[in-house]
Amino acid sequence: MRAASAPRTQPHSERLLVIDPGAGTFADRRILELPRLTHPGDVWVVNDAATLPASLVISPELELRLVAQEDERTFWALAFGSGDARVPTEQRALPPPLPVGTTLRFGEELSARVVAVDAHSARLIAIRFEQSDARLWQGLYRAGRPIQYAYLSRPLALWDVQNGYASRPWAFEMPSAGRPLSFELLFGLERAGAEVLRLTHAAGISSTGDSALDRRLPIPERYEIPRASAERVSLARARRSRVVAVGTSVTRALESAELGGHRAGVAELLLGPGYRPRVVSGILSGMHEPNTTHFSLLEAFAPRGLLEASFAHAERAGYLEHEFGDACLILPGALSSTECG
Repeated sequence: MRAASAPRTQPHSERLLVIDPGAGTFADRRILELPRLTHPGDVWVVNDAATLPASLVISPELELRLVAQEDERTFWALAFGSGDARVPTEQRALPPPLPVGTTLRFGEELSARVVAVDAHSARLIAIRFEQSDARLWQGLYRAGRPIQYAYLSRPLALWDVQNGYASRPWAFEMPSAGRPLSFELLFGLERAGAEVLRLTHAAGISSTGDSALDRRLPIPERYEIPRASAERVSLARARRSRVVAVGTSVTRALESAELGGHRAGVAELLLGPGYRPRVVSGILSGMHEPNTTHFSLLEAFAPRGLLEASFAHAERAGYLEHEFGDACLILPGALSSTECG
């Protein structure tokens, strides 16, 4: 499937592959048709995390990409060697050694010290910034830039990777499933009788360039669900209404809260074949090739055979993948048994 190479100038032109696992069917739609696919009483949950400028270039031989936050000043980061965003991650050179105690400087206003190195990969390090509070965030926003990948045709600005309803700066890459959800669409869902709720989940990176590290993705990520959102989801479940997660980050947060019994915590749950969601009925996601981690996540919502058939159709039909590509809605009851792509 061809990758979308830049943000869309007309977001509402996005295509939508609708998969109904109950009926075993799929069909082509447009993202603007989402309100027609929802039912009165449905609950849609979005991730309102804003995207950080999580790529920090120290020198031509060293780039750090922040991947998780431990506390107010401590972050885990992934190190890359020479090359830049135009080079595929798997082709980047190895970074120089970064043992504990190494001091890192990101321009004149931001600096950090390496405080830990992952036991399995020396590329994964914990850094503690020497600045705090406003000085830390000002320095980070001045020195950093959005994480991006080689299939993109131009450098991304920070506003390219923000959802319209973004709030707290928690995400390291854009929670891209929510990217096409303009306020026009969200209001359309509400006019159709659905309820739109929010939570915050620290969406992490999608590729490390190392197959062993990639198998560990997604790494544990923190989440926080407002009390009002948790209560409304519980009410929807009690009346057997559908709960639609906008993205895998929302799914991981809701399912982790159900399993652990806490509205805030760290999501360690891995979605995939064999996992049956307890809270989430369906998911709005991006398009991803079979045999990738992101594709496997969708097997928690639909049989692999149906996913493969529908995505093969999408490839033939010219759908685009990755964060600026087209969308996929997997939702029981979205289609009648006679509708098929």
